[in-house]
Amino acid sequence: MTRGAVAMLGAIALAAALAGCATPDRPTRATLYDFGPGATAPAASAPVHPTLVLADIEASGALDGSAVVYRLGYADANQLRPYAHARWSAPPPQLVRQRLRQQLARDRVVLDLGDSAALAREGGKAPRVLRIDLEEFSHLFETPAQSWGLLRLRATLMENTPAGEKLLAQRTFVVREPAPSADAPGGVRALAAATDAAGDQIAGWLAQLR
Repeated sequence: MTRGAVAMLGAIALAAALAGCATPDRPTRATLYDFGPGATAPAASAPVHPTLVLADIEASGALDGSAVVYRLGYADANQLRPYAHARWSAPPPQLVRQRLRQQLARDRVVLDLGDSAALAREGGKAPRVLRIDLEEFSHLFETPAQSWGLLRLRATLMENTPAGEKLLAQRTFVVREPAPSADAPGGVRALAAATDAAGDQIAGWLAQLR
């Protein structure tokens, strides 16, 4: 090979290398998660319990965003850390409310606040209102190998009266479910299971209230 050919190949290689450096890496797209399809069985044809209004779930800080967050309980349990490439498809309060509504609707009619107002205007009896504050919703690592989906919420049952809402009952629910893996998918599955377990507990609690 002539000296000119070698120089030409070197120039081509250098140009290719520079072109590669000038092309930025594609950003990694975050994986979106939700709680899955939920129960597929139809709701009971005849409601067993009185109609209930489910208000929007309240949360603050990181729990009102789309990040899937975790805590390192063995290092700094006070710090919420987001997974870099994992996001909820909607803020956790919306996902929790959607799943809770599915569960409660198995044996009762569940309305939104707007539906309740319309019912009252039409002369119907205003149903009770369930208000929920989501206080914890994270993937908690007790050790690098053992972790849980941790959910804590406060449920408040209110009754509509001519003078306004009246407190009937309040209870805090704390549920944790083991994560099948020490990563974002494992945390998501554990939090979905914790949400389902909390929904069952809330349904049982409401059924006991008269």
